[in-house]
Amino acid sequence: MAKSNRTRIEDVRRKELIEAAHRVFMTHGLTGMTTARICAEAGLSPGILSYYFKGKEEVLFAMVRLNNRALAEDVVARLRSARNLWERLLAIIEGNFPAAYFHQNVANAWLSVCAASNTNPHYAMLQQIFHKRLSSNLASTLSHVLEPDQTARLTLLIGVEIDGLWLRKSADPALDRTTAVDLILTSLETEISSAAKARLISLAV
Repeated sequence: MAKSNRTRIEDVRRKELIEAAHRVFMTHGLTGMTTARICAEAGLSPGILSYYFKGKEEVLFAMVRLNNRALAEDVVARLRSARNLWERLLAIIEGNFPAAYFHQNVANAWLSVCAASNTNPHYAMLQQIFHKRLSSNLASTLSHVLEPDQTARLTLLIGVEIDGLWLRKSADPALDRTTAVDLILTSLETEISSAAKARLISLAV
């Protein structure tokens, strides 16, 4: 029982530190995300970070994973409200630009993960999970109205556009989520016929 309680306390402390790191990161950016600031933000003793994490890189990994999970949850919540396949497609696209997370600092964190993924297997795993989930959601919707090769092509195109807009956000803080979503929808509607869109609208989830 004591071990179980200790495990629960450690899980709580790790969560507190990850969330504190996210708040510090949003305010001060990557260079300002110091151990002292994270501990102070969490209301914990200086130096306790090293007890739960090997270093700042591990905290960054946990923080990006937290953001990735929040993004996935946003998509799932939107999917529950979709009444037809077109709304399902919109939910997937809009859910990849959640208002609470589409900020320059978050985009910078994702850029750091992308840059390190060639040498860091943990970061590479994060990218693979994200891309696999996105591709699966898109393909399961588009395959109802498009041929397999068209589905694969459009799934890849939308994924590349989402990645590109997040990376652009890291360099252009003025880019807003409405513009990002509109750009993808404009591209999507040039790629599918009006008949295909009509079928997506007519087919209930």
